[in-house]
Amino acid sequence: MLGLILGLGLLMFLAYRGMSIIWIAPLCALVVAIFGGLPLLDTYTRTYMEGFVGFTRSWFPVFMLGAIFGKIMEETGMAQAVAHWFVQILGKQRAILAVVAGCAILTYGGVSLFVVVFAMYPLALALFREANISRKLIPGCIALGSFTFTMTALPGTPQIQNLIPMEFFKTQATAAPIMGIGAALVLMFGGYFYMIWKERRLTAAGDVFTEGKDSVKGIDATKLPNPYLSFLPLITVAATLNLPFIKFPPILALLSGIVVAIAINPSIFKKLVPTINAGANASLIAIINTSAAVGFGMVVRAVPAFKALTDALMELGGNPLISIAVVVNALAGATGSASGGLAIALRALGAEYMAIAQATGISPEAFHRIASLSSGGLDTLPHNGAVLTLLAVTGLTHKESYLDIAVVSLVIPIFATIVAIVLASMGLV
Repeated sequence: MLGLILGLGLLMFLAYRGMSIIWIAPLCALVVAIFGGLPLLDTYTRTYMEGFVGFTRSWFPVFMLGAIFGKIMEETGMAQAVAHWFVQILGKQRAILAVVAGCAILTYGGVSLFVVVFAMYPLALALFREANISRKLIPGCIALGSFTFTMTALPGTPQIQNLIPMEFFKTQATAAPIMGIGAALVLMFGGYFYMIWKERRLTAAGDVFTEGKDSVKGIDATKLPNPYLSFLPLITVAATLNLPFIKFPPILALLSGIVVAIAINPSIFKKLVPTINAGANASLIAIINTSAAVGFGMVVRAVPAFKALTDALMELGGNPLISIAVVVNALAGATGSASGGLAIALRALGAEYMAIAQATGISPEAFHRIASLSSGGLDTLPHNGAVLTLLAVTGLTHKESYLDIAVVSLVIPIFATIVAIVLASMGLV
């Protein structure tokens, strides 16, 4: 048990210090193995690497196609066109809502979270400058629109955190629509009203827009493609993944979006290969980071202390939806990865929770939605990769902006998960 605590603590500390999880994950896994009495070389070459390779084998196509789709949307200007359309419709008087809505539509349309950050930041910066709102709020707004309700709550989202549970609970991306919509409302309104409250507080204190050190390239709206046509690839991904008479698997849904995006913008053919290369290369970092976290989790799973912990959770009694929420949150927080923590938890306990669902009559869809929601809770601790990227892109520090990120993507999601569990206990799945 001491080894588990030390290994998890060391992983979080080193990641927070900016060290790559690619090499610190196996290092911390060896700490767990030493205290757990496991053979070190065998643990690394077999247990750790089997977890690493297993996740890559299962999810690399989705990561790669999602990154390529996002890159094509970015290079053609369609991602910026959609975001700019929202900004124009809502205006500077609703700058926070415009940024959140722009991020949300891109994320729900299948664009990678990391691409959304790069696509939205120039727009958010220009809008906040015009509205004289502090730059410190930009990361919180982008996190709210990208890392919360469109990532884990809204039924049908093509983000990986909503797709992983499908394998274990034999469900669809639209699983538990009532629970998902209920949680999404908590996430949306809770996060939005918090950001509005924070903006008024900062403005009242005289903390308004100031220029940063970054030189962000502005967006020339006259060169952007038609926003209505730009919606089509996003709609294609969501529709082909979720419509009852289509129900494509995620790989085909993303491929459909890519084909539509290219068909609408044939000029991309001039730089199609470099664009695909850039998207494919970007997906490697994302999948390897997540796989490294999963490999660490597989070592944690192999030590006797993990079984003792899971047995204790399973023997607590009460609502099993609460225990799966606790397990997924804990592992997502420890690894700093929503998809990594979710995969670890379900590989270890997915079959047991499926058996519980069959024995108790609790819908597997309820387990799907709670697992997905829980992956988007404690994952955004300070060492989370998406958080580090968001702060780096915006040129802000943890001290300046992390509290807002934590409130909208860590604290409020816990309350949203509680609401979803209550709805499930009322039979509203």
